[in-house]
Amino acid sequence: MTDQDQAPKIQIDDDWKSQAQAEKQRLSDDSKKSDDSPSGDAAEGRGKMPEASVETLISTMATQALFAMGAIPDPATGQRVAHLDLARHHIDMLTVLEDKTKGNLTDAETEMLTQTTYELRSRYIQLSSQARSQ
Repeated sequence: MTDQDQAPKIQIDDDWKSQAQAEKQRLSDDSKKSDDSPSGDAAEGRGKMPEASVETLISTMATQALFAMGAIPDPATGQRVAHLDLARHHIDMLTVLEDKTKGNLTDAETEMLTQTTYELRSRYIQLSSQARSQ
């Protein structure tokens, strides 16, 4: 066999250009629609706010707990700092939410809340054990 026989075969697809142009046009149209919206958030460059829901509440509180445990760096400094008392407070707040909403959430919401609380507690225990041993 020669090198020409082993060379990879290139298939040229001109349709990708039209697909890329259509996608670019769609994004441009979407951007114009959001710019025309009366919301001040889009004009200020913040983007669309997430839907107010139990899932968003759980996610927000979990993010705060992870931030307090040092899993997420401070956006201003880029440093990861652990504030275990604050992390425990956020986990306790999720526990209150879990207790007070028992029987009033969908199965998916209940599962998300239970799993999130469990994972945060496990991580908290691990971090607080490490802090005590140092």
